Amino acid sequence: MLYKYRLGELFCGPGGLGLGAKMAQLRTGTDEYGIEHVWANDYDPSACATYRRNIMPDKPEQVISCPVQHLDFSQLLAANAITFGFPCNDYSIVGEHRGLEGEYGPLYTYGIKAIQTFQPEWFLAENVSGIQSANEGCAFTRILDDLAQVHPGYLLTAHEYRFEDYGIPQKRHRIIIVGIRSDLGRIFRVPEPTTLSRPVTVAEALDGVESIPYNNEHTRHAPQVVEMLGYIGPGENAWSEKIPERLRLHVKGARLSQIYRRLKPDEPAYTITGSGGGGTHMYHWQELRALTNRERARLQTFPDDFIFVGRKEQVRKQIGMAVPPHAAQVILEAVLKTMAGIDYPWVPANIATDSPQRIWIPSPVPLSS
Repeated sequence: MLYKYRLGELFCGPGGLGLGAKMAQLRTGTDEYGIEHVWANDYDPSACATYRRNIMPDKPEQVISCPVQHLDFSQLLAANAITFGFPCNDYSIVGEHRGLEGEYGPLYTYGIKAIQTFQPEWFLAENVSGIQSANEGCAFTRILDDLAQVHPGYLLTAHEYRFEDYGIPQKRHRIIIVGIRSDLGRIFRVPEPTTLSRPVTVAEALDGVESIPYNNEHTRHAPQVVEMLGYIGPGENAWSEKIPERLRLHVKGARLSQIYRRLKPDEPAYTITGSGGGGTHMYHWQELRALTNRERARLQTFPDDFIFVGRKEQVRKQIGMAVPPHAAQVILEAVLKTMAGIDYPWVPANIATDSPQRIWIPSPVPLSS
């Protein structure tokens, strides 16, 4: 028998979570489990164009481009699964860290609205690790409370994932909250890491990327930038003491470690971002240049036939803001196994709260792999 969860997605971006959902599948005996997209929403027209092309080419009209505040939930198709990577701008440790008091912080409530509207069997919410400290920790507690108490009630498992431990060639750490409707008698467990002792390196991830024709344009750098990069070794940044005084940056305040930081080929990359000006584009360890968007997409585990729509800077933003599809696939396949009642290797969740009724934390000895 075929079981297909009908997925609605808010803040969909270009489709990192969406592609992970599309790839996630489970076969057990005569039963098959999968996820079918029924609608998606994002405020960014170029991200929606990318999503339509790669995730929902057969239902382009169901990828709705508008601010979530303008989305008419009553007109959306029925969904029994919801995902939303709500905006991280006010939760990131880079910036003012305003949390619920910022412009974007309260937008998680539209995920709450989607859950209330559709009462899905399960949902998945994603945000940056910095959400735990926003508003002195009160923002995260409030979000967990709201997600657990939304009708008809959900059992939550929250975990800070180190994506480099799951085959992602990038040190990207994100909070994933999985909620399962409490009347279903299922509890989600964090899937066991797969590459804890042997992470995928940058050099491995970018092997052969130069032959890919899509989204692979090089950035033109000013001559002084190219010269400065020549003095920066792998893993070093713009504050390297090797840089001559005439080429050094003169800035006041904090010195961000990612400014003109070159990659180390034998390690996972540092975190890809979707915003920021020159100096934040990630820099090749061997060639004196920034990475192309296709190289950045490789580090996010987007396949080479996934074509991003938009101008180069729009595409850079889309890639940097996305959830790595491979990580999403791993987590969503664990969701499918949970719903099917199938055991799998797992580890205890690493986020606890003061209210055990609100969030379930696994305590038994994990299954062996």
